[in-house]
Amino acid sequence: MYALSENRDNPNLKGNLSRDSLRADCENCYGLCCVAPTFAASTDFAIDKIGGKPCPNLQSDFRCSIHKNLRQQGFKGCTVFDCFGAGQKVSQVTFGGVSWQERPGMAEKMYKVFPIMQQLHEMLAYLTEALALKASRPIHRELSVVLDETERLSHLRPDSLIDLDVPSHRAEVNALLLRTSELVWSESSRYPKNGKQSKRMNRRGADLMGANLKGANLRGANLRGSYLIAADLRDADLREADLIGADLRDADLSGADLTDCIFLSQVQINSAKGDARTKLPHLLARPTHWADF
Repeated sequence: MYALSENRDNPNLKGNLSRDSLRADCENCYGLCCVAPTFAASTDFAIDKIGGKPCPNLQSDFRCSIHKNLRQQGFKGCTVFDCFGAGQKVSQVTFGGVSWQERPGMAEKMYKVFPIMQQLHEMLAYLTEALALKASRPIHRELSVVLDETERLSHLRPDSLIDLDVPSHRAEVNALLLRTSELVWSESSRYPKNGKQSKRMNRRGADLMGANLKGANLRGANLRGSYLIAADLRDADLREADLIGADLRDADLSGADLTDCIFLSQVQINSAKGDARTKLPHLLARPTHWADF
């Protein structure tokens, strides 16, 4: 039987979260993102791979043999993936440091737990960001309660994680993130220009694929879940915009200002195009492949 950490089901568990724990640490993961998912040959992946089968580029030490040349080898999708730290959590905590190679009998369960943990860690990342915002102070207590509960759930035993009703919990989290978004907008629009209160632009879930938004004023806009694939966002003002779940694949962010935008992930930035003039939130890194554009 593999080891499990203590206090796994303790309802009073208080997580010691740090931003680092919500970032992928591949050195402490058993290559779960290279084994668990299914992907089809496309512009993002050079081959077909079924779930539970290791990618042929995965080595016995759980390292990728073509890591430095993934894009050139047709594996662009790998370069934009982020597990939000779920990989090392499943590997080192949920399954106590025992790999699917060592215990093939538990491999299937590990593969099932991984995407669930990824969702929980993604929620933890958003909640952590929400708590760090000055505008969210009126709901800090509620955010803290849900953050602690999400962290507790991430420490459940494998069978409990597999049976977890993730959509219901995500709905609870999303309600608070929506309130956070509105509070950020209220704070940013507190002092109206020319004595007139501006109305928030709402393009939630909008189909903006390939849209010409060059130089657009999208400051504070609600762009949650919008489809901005290949959109021209050059020199656009996206300050304080809510970009949670927005699809930015191949969107051109050259010269765009994303300062203080909320709920933007490294995954989204990695999937977009940009240049040296693109202004990013201070916690996000400029992708190395942007130099190609």
